[in-house]
Amino acid sequence: MSNRPIVGLDVGGAHLKLALLSAEGRLEAVWIAPCALWKGLDRLGGALDELLPGVPEDARFAATMTGELVDLWPDRAAGVAAIAEALAQRLGPVSFYGGEKGFSESAEDWRSLASANWRATAEALAATEGAGLLVDIGSTTADLVPFAKGRLSARGSDDAGRMATDELVYLGIARTPVMALAARMPFNGAWVSPMAEHFATTADVFRLTGDLPEGADLHEAADGGEKTVEASARRLLRMVGADFDAETALAARALARFLSEVALRRFCDAAAVILARSGSAAAPVIYGAGVGRFLARRLAERLGLMYRDVGTLWADDLADAVSSCAPAVAVARLFRSRTL
Repeated sequence: MSNRPIVGLDVGGAHLKLALLSAEGRLEAVWIAPCALWKGLDRLGGALDELLPGVPEDARFAATMTGELVDLWPDRAAGVAAIAEALAQRLGPVSFYGGEKGFSESAEDWRSLASANWRATAEALAATEGAGLLVDIGSTTADLVPFAKGRLSARGSDDAGRMATDELVYLGIARTPVMALAARMPFNGAWVSPMAEHFATTADVFRLTGDLPEGADLHEAADGGEKTVEASARRLLRMVGADFDAETALAARALARFLSEVALRRFCDAAAVILARSGSAAAPVIYGAGVGRFLARRLAERLGLMYRDVGTLWADDLADAVSSCAPAVAVARLFRSRTL
């Protein structure tokens, strides 16, 4: 069993991520494709069509998921079952990551499988690093997971518990609606409550600040329009009831800088309360991952902590892709370590 390639899959609600390990355990490739599961399970099939041509025929598959949360299904149990069945039909036997319960080809214990990708990354880190705080900031959400002495010290175990403990922050750098980011925004000399409309997203914010990484924004813009600086400024200004012109162009950038600071402060607040808890207060390092890890680096600077990029720990030439798709790489690494 150990002399076959391994593919790690992270099936999210918006993206599918794959990582390929050679039979010798060398990281060969990392891929990502848009996968808007809320629009139908066929989107998973389309994403697999895009990524599978690069996978060896004799590869074994290990998977984790968060896509069961989308409103395509009535509850998470149904979502886990549907995703697991779709993967098995397409790929053959798939070993699903179930956190403390390890890997299983059965999806019957859906609670252990649901939204476990954060744990895979943190567990793989904890196996080789000292005390630290994983800060994985993606396009939609952020995971903040403390660990020490080879073990996770997170308080939450599912989405509800993790949100209540600030270990899951529903804020990302591309898909978060701006109306959810701040209750008030400074514009034209006054505090303005943003319109409760899906006019702009955080992709527009970070495109205007110049921070949005290439390939981080794989879905349609809020208005289905172009992904240019001017189009982002137009969408952001619409949030405060203004139009884009020569006079408001600078105001749009000022709004973006303010909202970028709001996002950073949200993550700093979450990290501060996690680090203040018993057992994690001594964590000396922020381990950054995700397409929004530039904010994880700034968080470390703000809190006066060391910073390390997960990608540089696990790869050399693929470091950027590894950081952006850390759970897929982690689940492949964990599966290999437990099947050798």
